[in-house]
Amino acid sequence: MIYTVTLNPAVDYAANCEEIAIGQVNRLGGGEIFFGGKGINVSLVLKQLEIPSIATGFVAGFTGEAIEKGIGEMGVETDFVRLEKGFSRINIKLRNNAPTETELNGNGPDIPENKVDELFQKLEKIGNGDTIVLAGSIPPSLSDDIYEKILERLQGKNIRAVVDASGELLLKVLKYKPFLVKPNNIELGNLFNVTIDTTEKAAEYALKLKEAGAVNVLVSMGEAGAVLVDENGEILTKSAFSGTVKNTVGAGDSMVAGFIAGYEKGGYDYALNLGTACGGATAFSSGLATADEIFRLMNGE
Repeated sequence: MIYTVTLNPAVDYAANCEEIAIGQVNRLGGGEIFFGGKGINVSLVLKQLEIPSIATGFVAGFTGEAIEKGIGEMGVETDFVRLEKGFSRINIKLRNNAPTETELNGNGPDIPENKVDELFQKLEKIGNGDTIVLAGSIPPSLSDDIYEKILERLQGKNIRAVVDASGELLLKVLKYKPFLVKPNNIELGNLFNVTIDTTEKAAEYALKLKEAGAVNVLVSMGEAGAVLVDENGEILTKSAFSGTVKNTVGAGDSMVAGFIAGYEKGGYDYALNLGTACGGATAFSSGLATADEIFRLMNGE
């Protein structure tokens, strides 16, 4: 089984907005609501690929109830820890005609220690052969070693750990030899204080993460495609699929889902191709990738 962990899920409200006038009333158009958070996005795209998963993490308040109910209605099994206080965050995504978005993201609720322990207890059920996906930001009340603590507790089990995070959250887990880490080129560059704008540079610094402990390193590069340094040290590249970019939110998460699903069904080449197709399908859609769009790209249609 695949378990996705989203410690800071959100209700995302995406709306069209040509410009913002500070201090004045602004009218938004074409609003849509999505239930998000990087781990949740992974579970939703896995569902499109007919791969079951269980989504867990923390939810709070009326927004938390909406998140849990919403993704459950989409066919994803959930096992969240419910908080007594606060509410799961609301993020606002402002879109215009350009392939960019302005994001206003909430912080999320405070997580008391007893609820962290409750999550740890839920994760104890993860067993040999399972996969855990640790993805995204964390609420301010949690320390930046939370992913490290999770993997420490799971040591000794034959599981695959996938980590899609940045900064210290990512660096602190490398000693546990995660099966896959997936920074984007900006996040990878920030780790080493360099600018990564070519696949050659992406491969160079991905190798450094591999040397630090990661088994496989997948670097998403937007329109430049993706670079994979696999467990054998081989460097694989994949060009981005062609299409009109409508949405950048969730593209990296979709790539993670596609890579996991592809690896289950084939080797690293197929995993990289399917991951890149999933990322592209999300980028070319108003929401997350659908199976039809993913395989249309895979089939070159």
